[in-house]
Amino acid sequence: MEHQKLTEEQMNAQIAEMVAKGKAAMDAIEKLTQEDVRRIAKAVARLSYDRADVWSNALFAENGGSGRLESKIAQLVSRPLGLAAQVDGVKTVGVIEEDPDGYLVKIAKPLGVIASLVPMTVPTGLVACQTIFGLMAKNAMIFSPHPRTKKVTNFVVNDLRELLDRMGYPKDLLQCVENPSLRMTDILMKKADFVIATGGAAMVKAAYSSGTPAFGVGAGNSISYVDDSADLENTARGIRDAEMNDWGSGCSTENSVVIHAAVYDKMIDALKKEGGYLCNAEEKEKLINVLWKNGKLNVDCIIHTPQHIAKAAGFQVPDACTFLMAEETHWGEAYPMTEEKLSPVIAVWKVKDLDSGIELVNNIHSISGAGHSCSIHSADEEHILRFASKTHTSRVAVNACTGLNNAGAYNNKMPWTFSLGCGSWGGNAYSENNTFKHYYNTTWVYRLMPQNIAPDRSEVFAGLDDKLFSDYSAFSLE
Repeated sequence: MEHQKLTEEQMNAQIAEMVAKGKAAMDAIEKLTQEDVRRIAKAVARLSYDRADVWSNALFAENGGSGRLESKIAQLVSRPLGLAAQVDGVKTVGVIEEDPDGYLVKIAKPLGVIASLVPMTVPTGLVACQTIFGLMAKNAMIFSPHPRTKKVTNFVVNDLRELLDRMGYPKDLLQCVENPSLRMTDILMKKADFVIATGGAAMVKAAYSSGTPAFGVGAGNSISYVDDSADLENTARGIRDAEMNDWGSGCSTENSVVIHAAVYDKMIDALKKEGGYLCNAEEKEKLINVLWKNGKLNVDCIIHTPQHIAKAAGFQVPDACTFLMAEETHWGEAYPMTEEKLSPVIAVWKVKDLDSGIELVNNIHSISGAGHSCSIHSADEEHILRFASKTHTSRVAVNACTGLNNAGAYNNKMPWTFSLGCGSWGGNAYSENNTFKHYYNTTWVYRLMPQNIAPDRSEVFAGLDDKLFSDYSAFSLE
Protein backbone atom coordinates (compact mmCIF):
# COMPACT_ATOMS: atom_id res chain seq x y z
CA MET A 1 0.00 0.00 0.00
CA GLU A 2 1.48 3.35 -1.04
CA HIS A 3 2.00 5.83 1.78
CA GLN A 4 0.02 8.54 -0.06
CA LYS A 5 -3.12 6.43 0.35
CA LEU A 6 -2.69 5.84 4.06
CA THR A 7 -4.77 7.81 6.52
CA GLU A 8 -3.24 9.35 9.61
CA GLU A 9 -4.71 6.52 11.67
CA GLN A 10 -3.25 3.88 9.35
CA MET A 11 0.21 5.45 9.41
CA ASN A 12 0.17 5.59 13.21
CA ALA A 13 -0.95 1.97 13.39
CA GLN A 14 1.74 0.81 10.95
CA ILE A 15 4.55 2.51 12.85
CA ALA A 16 3.17 1.36 16.21
CA GLU A 17 3.20 -2.22 14.94
CA MET A 18 6.81 -1.90 13.77
CA VAL A 19 7.89 -0.49 17.13
CA ALA A 20 6.06 -3.28 18.97
CA LYS A 21 7.78 -5.90 16.81
CA GLY A 22 11.13 -4.28 17.56
CA LYS A 23 10.51 -4.38 21.30
CA ALA A 24 9.44 -8.03 21.13
CA ALA A 25 12.61 -8.87 19.21
CA MET A 26 14.69 -7.09 21.86
CA ASP A 27 13.01 -9.12 24.59
CA ALA A 28 13.93 -12.29 22.72
CA ILE A 29 17.65 -11.46 22.76
CA GLU A 30 17.79 -10.05 26.28
CA LYS A 31 20.06 -12.86 27.50
CA LEU A 32 22.62 -12.63 24.70
CA THR A 33 26.18 -12.22 25.93
CA GLN A 34 28.89 -9.87 24.72
CA GLU A 35 30.37 -12.70 22.68
CA ASP A 36 26.98 -13.41 21.10
CA VAL A 37 26.55 -9.85 19.84
CA ARG A 38 30.16 -9.70 18.67
CA ARG A 39 29.47 -12.73 16.50
CA ILE A 40 26.35 -11.04 15.08
CA ALA A 41 28.30 -7.84 14.39
CA LYS A 42 31.03 -9.71 12.57
CA ALA A 43 28.44 -11.60 10.53
CA VAL A 44 26.83 -8.30 9.48
CA ALA A 45 30.24 -6.97 8.48
CA ARG A 46 30.98 -10.17 6.54
CA LEU A 47 27.67 -9.98 4.66
CA SER A 48 28.33 -6.31 3.83
CA TYR A 49 31.78 -7.24 2.57
CA ASP A 50 30.50 -10.16 0.50
CA ARG A 51 27.49 -8.24 -0.88
CA ALA A 52 29.35 -4.97 -1.52
CA ASP A 53 29.18 -5.37 -5.29
CA VAL A 54 25.48 -6.33 -5.32
CA TRP A 55 24.37 -3.59 -2.93
CA SER A 56 26.47 -0.94 -4.67
CA ASN A 57 25.15 -1.81 -8.11
CA ALA A 58 21.60 -1.70 -6.73
CA LEU A 59 22.22 1.79 -5.32
CA PHE A 60 23.86 2.90 -8.56
CA ALA A 61 20.80 1.72 -10.49
CA GLU A 62 18.19 3.31 -8.25
CA ASN A 63 19.87 6.70 -7.95
CA GLY A 64 20.19 7.05 -11.71
CA GLY A 65 23.92 6.39 -11.91
CA SER A 66 25.02 9.24 -9.67
CA GLY A 67 28.25 8.78 -7.79
CA ARG A 68 31.12 6.43 -8.60
CA LEU A 69 30.47 2.71 -8.43
CA GLU A 70 34.04 1.81 -7.45
CA SER A 71 33.83 4.17 -4.47
CA LYS A 72 30.52 2.74 -3.28
CA ILE A 73 31.98 -0.76 -3.34
CA ALA A 74 35.13 0.37 -1.54
CA GLN A 75 33.08 1.96 1.27
CA LEU A 76 31.15 -1.27 1.83
CA VAL A 77 34.36 -3.25 1.92
CA SER A 78 36.46 -0.99 4.14
CA ARG A 79 34.21 0.40 6.86
CA PRO A 80 32.35 -2.75 7.96
CA LEU A 81 35.67 -4.61 7.83
CA GLY A 82 37.29 -1.92 9.96
CA LEU A 83 34.43 -2.11 12.46
CA ALA A 84 34.59 -5.91 12.59
CA ALA A 85 38.27 -5.67 13.48
CA GLN A 86 37.39 -3.42 16.43
CA VAL A 87 34.50 -5.32 18.04
CA ASP A 88 36.69 -7.68 20.08
CA GLY A 89 37.98 -4.70 22.05
CA VAL A 90 34.60 -3.04 22.59
CA LYS A 91 32.26 -3.66 25.54
CA THR A 92 28.59 -2.90 24.95
CA VAL A 93 26.73 -5.49 27.07
CA GLY A 94 26.57 -5.86 30.84
CA VAL A 95 29.53 -4.60 32.87
CA ILE A 96 31.61 -2.40 30.60
CA GLU A 97 33.81 -0.73 33.20
CA GLU A 98 34.72 -1.46 36.81
CA ASP A 99 36.74 0.42 39.39
CA PRO A 100 39.65 -1.76 40.60
CA ASP A 101 38.41 -1.46 44.19
CA GLY A 102 34.82 -2.23 43.24
CA TYR A 103 33.33 1.07 44.36
CA LEU A 104 32.07 2.00 40.88
CA VAL A 105 30.72 -0.29 38.17
CA LYS A 106 29.23 0.79 34.83
CA ILE A 107 26.60 -1.36 33.13
CA ALA A 108 25.53 -0.90 29.50
CA LYS A 109 21.84 -1.21 28.62
CA PRO A 110 20.08 -0.83 25.26
CA LEU A 111 18.64 2.49 24.14
CA GLY A 112 15.56 0.66 22.85
CA VAL A 113 13.98 0.84 19.42
CA ILE A 114 16.12 3.25 17.41
CA ALA A 115 14.74 5.18 14.44
CA SER A 116 17.49 5.80 11.91
CA LEU A 117 16.93 8.44 9.23
CA VAL A 118 18.90 7.36 6.17
CA PRO A 119 20.26 9.81 3.55
CA MET A 120 20.17 9.10 -0.18
CA THR A 121 23.95 9.46 -0.55
CA VAL A 122 25.20 6.47 1.50
CA PRO A 123 22.22 4.27 2.42
CA THR A 124 23.94 0.91 1.97
CA GLY A 125 26.99 1.60 4.11
CA LEU A 126 25.09 3.54 6.75
CA VAL A 127 22.56 0.74 7.26
CA ALA A 128 25.36 -1.82 7.57
CA CYS A 129 27.38 0.22 10.07
CA GLN A 130 24.44 1.31 12.20
CA THR A 131 23.22 -2.29 12.28
CA ILE A 132 26.57 -3.28 13.75
CA PHE A 133 26.43 -0.46 16.31
CA GLY A 134 22.79 -1.09 17.21
CA LEU A 135 22.92 -4.88 17.54
CA MET A 136 26.17 -4.77 19.50
CA ALA A 137 24.15 -3.09 22.27
CA LYS A 138 21.05 -5.30 21.74
CA ASN A 139 18.85 -2.56 20.27
CA ALA A 140 16.25 -2.88 17.53
CA MET A 141 16.59 -0.61 14.48
CA ILE A 142 13.90 0.85 12.23
CA PHE A 143 15.34 2.54 9.15
CA SER A 144 13.49 5.35 7.40
CA PRO A 145 15.01 5.70 3.92
CA HIS A 146 15.19 8.69 1.61
CA PRO A 147 12.41 8.36 -1.01
CA ARG A 148 14.95 8.44 -3.85
CA THR A 149 16.75 5.35 -2.50
CA LYS A 150 13.96 3.53 -0.66
CA LYS A 151 14.19 0.35 -2.75
CA VAL A 152 17.88 -0.28 -2.19
CA THR A 153 17.60 0.60 1.51
CA ASN A 154 14.82 -1.95 1.93
CA PHE A 155 16.84 -4.43 -0.13
CA VAL A 156 19.85 -4.13 2.18
CA VAL A 157 17.72 -4.34 5.34
CA ASN A 158 15.97 -7.45 3.99
CA ASP A 159 19.34 -9.10 3.33
CA LEU A 160 20.36 -8.37 6.92
CA ARG A 161 17.02 -9.65 8.23
CA GLU A 162 17.61 -12.91 6.37
CA LEU A 163 21.07 -13.14 7.93
CA LEU A 164 19.59 -12.79 11.42
CA ASP A 165 16.99 -15.43 10.63
CA ARG A 166 19.68 -17.85 9.41
CA MET A 167 21.62 -17.27 12.64
CA GLY A 168 18.53 -18.03 14.74
CA TYR A 169 17.78 -14.50 15.88
CA PRO A 170 14.55 -12.50 15.40
CA LYS A 171 14.65 -10.67 12.09
CA ASP A 172 12.46 -7.88 13.48
CA LEU A 173 15.53 -6.51 15.21
CA LEU A 174 15.89 -4.78 11.84
CA GLN A 175 12.99 -3.20 9.97
CA CYS A 176 12.62 -0.62 7.22
CA VAL A 177 9.78 1.71 6.27
CA GLU A 178 8.70 0.49 2.86
CA ASN A 179 7.14 3.69 1.54
CA PRO A 180 8.60 6.63 3.45
CA SER A 181 7.10 10.09 3.66
CA LEU A 182 7.75 13.11 5.82
CA ARG A 183 4.70 12.30 7.92
CA MET A 184 5.65 8.64 8.33
CA THR A 185 9.13 9.66 9.44
CA ASP A 186 7.68 12.18 11.88
CA ILE A 187 5.44 9.51 13.43
CA LEU A 188 8.36 7.07 13.62
CA MET A 189 10.55 9.59 15.42
CA LYS A 190 7.83 10.25 17.98
CA LYS A 191 7.15 6.57 18.69
CA ALA A 192 10.75 5.33 18.77
CA ASP A 193 12.90 5.35 21.91
CA PHE A 194 15.79 7.13 20.22
CA VAL A 195 16.52 8.84 16.89
CA ILE A 196 19.72 8.99 14.87
CA ALA A 197 19.43 11.47 12.01
CA THR A 198 22.04 11.46 9.25
CA GLY A 199 21.23 13.96 6.53
CA GLY A 200 20.42 17.58 5.85
CA ALA A 201 19.78 20.37 8.32
CA ALA A 202 15.98 20.11 8.01
CA MET A 203 16.07 16.40 8.87
CA VAL A 204 18.29 16.95 11.89
CA LYS A 205 16.14 19.84 13.11
CA ALA A 206 13.04 17.64 12.82
CA ALA A 207 14.77 14.92 14.84
CA TYR A 208 15.71 17.31 17.63
CA SER A 209 12.16 18.72 17.61
CA SER A 210 10.47 15.31 17.74
CA GLY A 211 10.40 15.11 21.53
CA THR A 212 12.45 11.90 21.37
CA PRO A 213 16.13 11.84 22.43
CA ALA A 214 18.25 12.17 19.30
CA PHE A 215 21.71 12.32 17.82
CA GLY A 216 21.98 14.45 14.71
CA VAL A 217 24.81 15.37 12.39
CA GLY A 218 25.81 18.71 10.93
CA ALA A 219 26.21 19.68 7.31
CA GLY A 220 29.51 18.92 5.64
CA ASN A 221 31.59 21.54 3.84
CA SER A 222 35.16 20.57 4.54
CA ILE A 223 37.95 23.05 3.85
CA SER A 224 41.65 22.44 3.26
CA TYR A 225 44.17 25.08 4.25
CA VAL A 226 47.47 24.86 2.35
CA ASP A 227 50.30 26.50 4.29
CA ASP A 228 53.45 27.92 2.74
CA SER A 229 55.44 24.89 3.96
CA ALA A 230 53.05 22.25 2.57
CA ASP A 231 54.05 19.35 0.34
CA LEU A 232 52.08 20.62 -2.65
CA GLU A 233 52.22 17.49 -4.78
CA ASN A 234 50.96 15.19 -2.03
CA THR A 235 48.30 17.71 -1.01
CA ALA A 236 47.00 18.02 -4.57
CA ARG A 237 46.97 14.25 -4.98
CA GLY A 238 44.96 13.82 -1.77
CA ILE A 239 42.42 16.43 -2.83
CA ARG A 240 42.04 14.72 -6.21
CA ASP A 241 41.43 11.37 -4.53
CA ALA A 242 38.83 12.92 -2.23
CA GLU A 243 36.98 14.58 -5.12
CA MET A 244 36.94 11.34 -7.11
CA ASN A 245 35.62 9.38 -4.12
CA ASP A 246 32.00 8.83 -5.19
CA TRP A 247 32.25 12.15 -7.04
CA GLY A 248 32.03 14.29 -3.94
CA SER A 249 28.96 12.70 -2.33
CA GLY A 250 30.52 12.41 1.12
CA CYS A 251 29.94 15.03 3.80
CA SER A 252 33.70 15.04 4.48
CA THR A 253 34.73 15.82 0.90
CA GLU A 254 36.84 18.95 0.46
CA ASN A 255 34.65 21.78 -0.87
CA SER A 256 37.13 24.64 -0.62
CA VAL A 257 40.91 24.95 -0.70
CA VAL A 258 42.36 28.00 1.06
CA ILE A 259 45.92 28.61 -0.11
CA HIS A 260 48.74 30.72 1.33
CA ALA A 261 49.64 33.46 -1.17
CA ALA A 262 53.31 32.44 -1.23
CA VAL A 263 52.44 29.07 -2.80
CA TYR A 264 49.12 29.89 -4.48
CA ASP A 265 50.25 29.69 -8.11
CA LYS A 266 52.31 26.55 -7.51
CA MET A 267 49.40 24.88 -5.72
CA ILE A 268 47.00 25.70 -8.56
CA ASP A 269 49.51 24.15 -10.97
CA ALA A 270 49.78 21.06 -8.75
CA LEU A 271 45.98 20.71 -8.72
CA LYS A 272 45.89 21.05 -12.51
CA LYS A 273 48.47 18.27 -12.83
CA GLU A 274 46.09 16.03 -10.88
CA GLY A 275 43.28 16.69 -13.35
CA GLY A 276 41.79 19.84 -11.85
CA TYR A 277 40.14 22.17 -14.36
CA LEU A 278 40.16 25.86 -13.43
CA CYS A 279 36.98 27.52 -14.68
CA ASN A 280 37.12 31.01 -16.12
CA ALA A 281 34.69 33.68 -14.91
CA GLU A 282 32.00 32.80 -17.47
CA GLU A 283 32.27 29.06 -16.78
CA LYS A 284 32.14 29.70 -13.05
CA GLU A 285 28.85 31.55 -13.43
CA LYS A 286 27.42 28.74 -15.55
CA LEU A 287 28.60 26.21 -12.98
CA ILE A 288 26.85 28.05 -10.16
CA ASN A 289 23.64 28.31 -12.17
CA VAL A 290 23.48 24.56 -12.79
CA LEU A 291 24.56 23.35 -9.33
CA TRP A 292 21.96 25.43 -7.51
CA LYS A 293 18.30 25.86 -8.42
CA ASN A 294 16.16 28.24 -6.38
CA GLY A 295 18.82 28.36 -3.68
CA LYS A 296 19.08 24.57 -3.30
CA LEU A 297 21.47 22.01 -4.74
CA ASN A 298 20.20 20.56 -8.00
CA VAL A 299 19.76 16.85 -7.19
CA ASP A 300 19.72 15.98 -10.89
CA CYS A 301 23.21 17.38 -11.38
CA ILE A 302 25.24 16.79 -8.22
CA ILE A 303 27.27 13.66 -7.40
CA HIS A 304 28.27 13.18 -11.04
CA THR A 305 31.46 13.29 -13.05
CA PRO A 306 33.00 16.70 -13.76
CA GLN A 307 32.31 16.08 -17.45
CA HIS A 308 28.60 15.55 -16.75
CA ILE A 309 28.36 18.68 -14.60
CA ALA A 310 30.28 20.83 -17.09
CA LYS A 311 28.12 19.65 -19.97
CA ALA A 312 24.96 20.42 -18.00
CA ALA A 313 26.40 23.87 -17.30
CA GLY A 314 27.11 24.51 -20.97
CA PHE A 315 30.87 24.08 -21.33
CA GLN A 316 33.29 21.23 -21.94
CA VAL A 317 36.23 19.85 -20.00
CA PRO A 318 38.85 17.27 -21.04
CA ASP A 319 38.18 13.58 -20.52
CA ALA A 320 41.13 13.53 -18.13
CA CYS A 321 39.51 16.12 -15.85
CA THR A 322 39.01 14.75 -12.33
CA PHE A 323 37.45 17.78 -10.63
CA LEU A 324 36.40 21.37 -11.28
CA MET A 325 37.87 24.46 -9.61
CA ALA A 326 36.65 28.05 -9.42
CA GLU A 327 38.49 30.97 -7.87
CA GLU A 328 36.57 32.83 -5.19
CA THR A 329 37.26 36.05 -3.32
CA HIS A 330 34.00 36.58 -1.42
CA TRP A 331 32.16 34.51 1.16
CA GLY A 332 28.59 34.68 2.36
CA GLU A 333 25.06 33.56 1.58
CA ALA A 334 25.13 35.57 -1.65
CA TYR A 335 28.09 33.51 -2.89
CA PRO A 336 27.04 29.86 -3.44
CA MET A 337 30.61 28.60 -3.86
CA THR A 338 30.93 29.19 -0.12
CA GLU A 339 28.58 26.27 0.50
CA GLU A 340 28.67 22.48 0.39
CA LYS A 341 28.49 21.22 -3.20
CA LEU A 342 28.17 17.41 -3.02
CA SER A 343 30.13 17.28 -6.26
CA PRO A 344 33.74 17.13 -7.53
CA VAL A 345 33.79 20.94 -7.42
CA ILE A 346 36.01 23.08 -5.20
CA ALA A 347 36.34 26.78 -4.59
CA VAL A 348 39.93 28.01 -4.34
CA TRP A 349 40.89 31.02 -2.23
CA LYS A 350 44.10 33.01 -1.72
CA VAL A 351 45.06 34.34 1.73
CA LYS A 352 48.08 36.32 2.86
CA ASP A 353 48.99 34.21 5.92
CA LEU A 354 47.89 31.57 8.42
CA ASP A 355 45.75 33.88 10.54
CA SER A 356 43.91 35.10 7.45
CA GLY A 357 43.38 31.47 6.50
CA ILE A 358 41.91 30.63 9.90
CA GLU A 359 39.60 33.63 9.69
CA LEU A 360 38.40 32.64 6.22
CA VAL A 361 37.83 29.00 7.23
CA ASN A 362 35.67 30.14 10.14
CA ASN A 363 33.80 32.64 7.96
CA ILE A 364 33.00 29.98 5.36
CA HIS A 365 31.86 27.60 8.08
CA SER A 366 29.62 30.27 9.56
CA ILE A 367 27.62 29.94 6.33
CA SER A 368 27.83 26.17 5.83
CA GLY A 369 29.54 23.25 7.55
CA ALA A 370 30.08 24.67 11.04
CA GLY A 371 31.69 22.16 13.36
CA HIS A 372 32.26 19.46 10.75
CA SER A 373 35.86 19.32 9.57
CA CYS A 374 38.86 20.93 7.94
CA SER A 375 42.46 20.07 7.23
CA ILE A 376 45.83 21.77 7.32
CA HIS A 377 48.72 20.89 5.06
CA SER A 378 51.89 22.17 6.67
CA ALA A 379 55.32 21.19 7.98
CA ASP A 380 55.13 23.77 10.77
CA GLU A 381 53.95 22.19 14.04
CA GLU A 382 53.21 25.57 15.61
CA HIS A 383 51.00 26.47 12.65
CA ILE A 384 49.23 23.12 12.86
CA LEU A 385 48.43 23.56 16.55
CA ARG A 386 47.27 27.16 16.08
CA PHE A 387 45.03 26.21 13.17
CA ALA A 388 43.51 23.28 15.08
CA SER A 389 42.97 25.44 18.17
CA LYS A 390 41.33 28.36 16.37
CA THR A 391 39.06 26.72 13.79
CA HIS A 392 35.45 25.95 14.73
CA THR A 393 35.51 22.28 13.78
CA SER A 394 35.32 18.88 15.45
CA ARG A 395 37.92 17.26 13.19
CA VAL A 396 41.21 18.58 11.84
CA ALA A 397 43.20 16.36 9.49
CA VAL A 398 46.93 17.03 9.32
CA ASN A 399 48.60 16.55 5.94
CA ALA A 400 45.71 14.35 4.87
CA CYS A 401 42.42 14.84 3.07
CA THR A 402 39.27 14.75 5.18
CA GLY A 403 37.24 13.16 2.41
CA LEU A 404 38.92 9.78 2.76
CA ASN A 405 39.86 9.85 6.43
CA ASN A 406 37.27 11.54 8.69
CA ALA A 407 35.07 8.47 9.04
CA GLY A 408 37.87 6.03 9.78
CA ALA A 409 40.71 4.52 7.77
CA TYR A 410 43.23 1.74 8.26
CA ASN A 411 46.01 4.29 8.75
CA ASN A 412 44.38 6.63 11.29
CA LYS A 413 42.66 6.35 14.66
CA MET A 414 39.35 8.00 13.81
CA PRO A 415 36.40 5.75 14.74
CA TRP A 416 34.76 4.07 11.73
CA THR A 417 31.32 5.49 11.00
CA PHE A 418 28.97 7.06 8.47
CA SER A 419 27.61 9.71 10.87
CA LEU A 420 29.69 12.60 12.20
CA GLY A 421 28.60 14.86 15.05
CA CYS A 422 29.49 18.54 14.74
CA GLY A 423 29.14 19.85 18.28
CA SER A 424 27.44 23.07 19.30
CA TRP A 425 28.89 24.80 16.21
CA GLY A 426 26.78 22.55 13.98
CA GLY A 427 23.74 22.38 16.25
CA ASN A 428 24.56 18.88 17.53
CA ALA A 429 24.69 17.44 21.03
CA TYR A 430 28.07 15.82 20.41
CA SER A 431 31.24 16.45 18.41
CA GLU A 432 32.43 12.90 17.80
CA ASN A 433 32.11 10.19 15.19
CA ASN A 434 28.93 8.26 15.91
CA THR A 435 30.05 4.84 17.14
CA PHE A 436 29.44 1.98 19.59
CA LYS A 437 29.27 4.10 22.75
CA HIS A 438 26.40 6.18 21.38
CA TYR A 439 24.08 3.15 21.20
CA TYR A 440 23.63 2.25 24.86
CA ASN A 441 22.57 3.76 28.17
CA THR A 442 24.98 3.54 31.08
CA THR A 443 23.94 2.70 34.63
CA TRP A 444 26.45 3.80 37.28
CA VAL A 445 26.46 1.39 40.23
CA TYR A 446 28.33 2.89 43.17
CA ARG A 447 29.17 1.86 46.73
CA LEU A 448 30.35 3.93 49.67
CA MET A 449 34.03 3.80 50.51
CA PRO A 450 35.03 3.24 54.16
CA GLN A 451 36.84 6.55 54.35
CA ASN A 452 34.88 9.81 54.13
CA ILE A 453 37.58 12.45 54.42
CA ALA A 454 37.26 15.85 52.78
CA PRO A 455 40.34 17.14 50.95
CA ASP A 456 42.54 19.67 52.71
CA ARG A 457 41.16 23.15 52.01
CA SER A 458 44.53 24.87 52.11
CA GLU A 459 45.97 22.46 49.55
CA VAL A 460 43.01 22.63 47.17
CA PHE A 461 42.84 26.43 47.13
CA ALA A 462 46.57 27.08 47.35
CA GLY A 463 47.69 29.96 45.16
CA LEU A 464 44.41 31.90 45.28
CA ASP A 465 44.70 35.36 46.86
CA ASP A 466 42.39 35.72 49.90
CA LYS A 467 41.62 39.31 48.83
CA LEU A 468 39.59 37.93 45.91
CA PHE A 469 37.04 36.49 48.35
CA SER A 470 36.59 39.22 50.95
CA ASP A 471 34.34 42.30 51.30
CA TYR A 472 31.41 41.09 49.17
CA SER A 473 28.05 42.77 49.75
CA ALA A 474 25.54 41.21 52.13
CA PHE A 475 22.23 39.80 50.88
CA SER A 476 19.12 41.74 51.81
CA LEU A 477 15.41 41.24 51.12
CA GLU A 478 14.83 44.99 51.30
